[in-house]
Amino acid sequence: MQDSRLSDLSQLIDKITHALGQTIKWLTLVMVLLTFIIVVLRYGFNVGFIAMQESVLYFHAIVIMLGAAYAYKEDAHVRVDIFYQKFTARNKAWVNALGIIFLLFPVTIFFGYISVDYVLSSWRVLEKSSEAGGLPLVFINKTLLLLLPVTLFFQGVSELAKAVISLQQTKGA
Repeated sequence: MQDSRLSDLSQLIDKITHALGQTIKWLTLVMVLLTFIIVVLRYGFNVGFIAMQESVLYFHAIVIMLGAAYAYKEDAHVRVDIFYQKFTARNKAWVNALGIIFLLFPVTIFFGYISVDYVLSSWRVLEKSSEAGGLPLVFINKTLLLLLPVTLFFQGVSELAKAVISLQQTKGA
């Protein structure tokens, strides 16, 4: 029964993260095309738009900060697996569970905690770009500093659930 609830929770979080990751993939394409347009306009026609250039920075922030949970889900993050690759499924589950509990969760909670005041102060003044013609959405961009730890934390919950299920299934091994 508990395995089923953990599995259901993990699957729900994974679906949300997957949908977010698919959106990020398309935003990455938009970012690349926008960068190409900026370069052509700037060096081909000597025309520049600050807002367009800033939007590429916003896309970078979105891709990196919201894509982190997807990369974690897909195991596409950096892992030093000199020993890990040779571990049994049970030992891998232990490493994953302990890493999530003692590294991922504290880091995401700390990062979220230290970002709250910074983001809220930006929202209080509805912070805008300091550049003439820049985007008036700096406060929304800074909100990504809170979304990064939230999405990573929830993906960590999913990965922890998978590790616990794996440990329960390999109990006798």
